[in-house]
Amino acid sequence: MYEREAKEIIENVNKTFKVLLVTGPRQVGKTTLLKSIMPKNMEYVSLDDEAYRTQAIESPKLFLKEHPWPLLIDEVQYAPNLFSYIKINVDNENKNGMYWLTGSQQFHLMKNVSESLAGRVGIINLNSFTYSEINKNIKNKILFNPEKLIPCDEINVNSLYEIIFKGGMPKLYSDKNISRELYFSGYLDTYIARDINDLTQIGDMDAFKKFIISVATRTGEQLNYSSIAEDSGVTVPTVKKWLSILVTIGLVYLLEPYMSSELKRVTHMPKIIFMDTGLAAYLAGWDSARELQLSSSSGHYLETFIISEIIKSYNARGIKPNLSYYRDKEKNEIDLIIYKNNTLYPFEIKKTANPTKEMIKNFDKLNNTSKKIGTGGIICLYEKLMHLDENNYIIPISSVINIDK
Repeated sequence: MYEREAKEIIENVNKTFKVLLVTGPRQVGKTTLLKSIMPKNMEYVSLDDEAYRTQAIESPKLFLKEHPWPLLIDEVQYAPNLFSYIKINVDNENKNGMYWLTGSQQFHLMKNVSESLAGRVGIINLNSFTYSEINKNIKNKILFNPEKLIPCDEINVNSLYEIIFKGGMPKLYSDKNISRELYFSGYLDTYIARDINDLTQIGDMDAFKKFIISVATRTGEQLNYSSIAEDSGVTVPTVKKWLSILVTIGLVYLLEPYMSSELKRVTHMPKIIFMDTGLAAYLAGWDSARELQLSSSSGHYLETFIISEIIKSYNARGIKPNLSYYRDKEKNEIDLIIYKNNTLYPFEIKKTANPTKEMIKNFDKLNNTSKKIGTGGIICLYEKLMHLDENNYIIPISSVINIDK
């Protein structure tokens, strides 16, 4: 059993709200986690079961009567009309933790939740495994805080790229005999295709597969709708619609550019971040961790990994991080900016063990804003946390994902 970082916040939410909702992509362990900690008297019902789903859709009041709380409803997005009846039930009781819900389609799900359960529901977004969860070391995990950098053990670069290549899908770790290629092939054909078709009629699944492969090959890069459309053989409006669905089901995160009226000639396009690097590497056709590590794409995958790790760990604590990046028309770029307490913390993410001050020259671009510029640095393969200059650090990757013995 792999312990999850989100366990503590889920238990806290359960004590605070009448309804707990855990969202996230398919197969990231939502049900496994909740079933491992749910009360003994709580019933479990999955709306993947056609009979339960039909009743929940057609007779939601009867469904909740036949399955009284405490109740865990899996894949609740299939029956959004349940929310108004759950609201009635929780409003009639002064009891927290009545209903636990999971869902894989965040946008439509959130709309119904906001309309029916505002103030009654605590929402946690769960992602695939973090590095700490894979290594069964969450007890020592400290959330990355740019205001308080911590030294941690060195990470072997070869082992790191093995994790980047494999990704964090729980099934790949719980079943040691499973084929990575067969797993991701089935994941694409079964789960992704089903969720996509639930949200919109794709029509041409071959074109969609070309599209998602094109997006995966661009993880860590600035979004270019026209280029993806050309690769996929579809229109730019179709790319925009399909990409919004990948964001909706939690597979892709769009890292928005830092925008300020004080900054001129900055880009308006986000950067693509695949939330599971293993899925991205599979879609992009990488055959081994070694090939990926030695490729020209290795830096983009490292950047994707670092940013997704930060997002996953913040999500696991019920916190939405304020992340962005900087790029202007002259292609000056800052890989990651964390905004916290009215302060901008700039970071470069480099696949190098020899960082230099030249790598942070673009940090000065932020001096044109009215915001305070906080501690920044280069997140890289150097083995020790140390000053690069008075305001910036050389930051080992282990200090970001917080691996400690």
